Amino acid sequence: MRQADRVTAALLLAFAVAFSAGALKQYQWWGPGGPGPAFMPFWLGLVMALLAGMMLVRSIRQQHPGDAWLPRGEGLRDLLVVLAATIAFVALLNVTGMIIGTALYLLVLVRYLGRHRWWVTIAIALAAAGFNWLVFVHWLRVPMPEGKLWIF
Repeated sequence: MRQADRVTAALLLAFAVAFSAGALKQYQWWGPGGPGPAFMPFWLGLVMALLAGMMLVRSIRQQHPGDAWLPRGEGLRDLLVVLAATIAFVALLNVTGMIIGTALYLLVLVRYLGRHRWWVTIAIALAAAGFNWLVFVHWLRVPMPEGKLWIF
């Protein structure tokens, strides 16, 4: 586990530095009205770099090798289901759109991983998708991928 933590921390650190540097290179740090578009991504990258650095230091100091990197048995099966559902969600985004895709994604994961009753699963999926639509599309006016199934 230490080796996996070291590799993960190093990759996250490199990504965080590139993220912050890219924000400063591509966008304006400060504008006439205050913080520019690079302000928030820069600080997010900086915090991410700090956390990755802390993870790297902890993995170097750790004496015990830790548990296995990948789960086995049922845990591995659950991991593969989440990975497959996420890949399908992203691959079908142009067809389903963000709101319907979110509902379908949650429908699969809540039913499979949570093993809840169907009415609970459907209620959670619809509530989460509806909340996403209400906040991002309706209130904040953020354009979301609508896909070919979106009829509203």
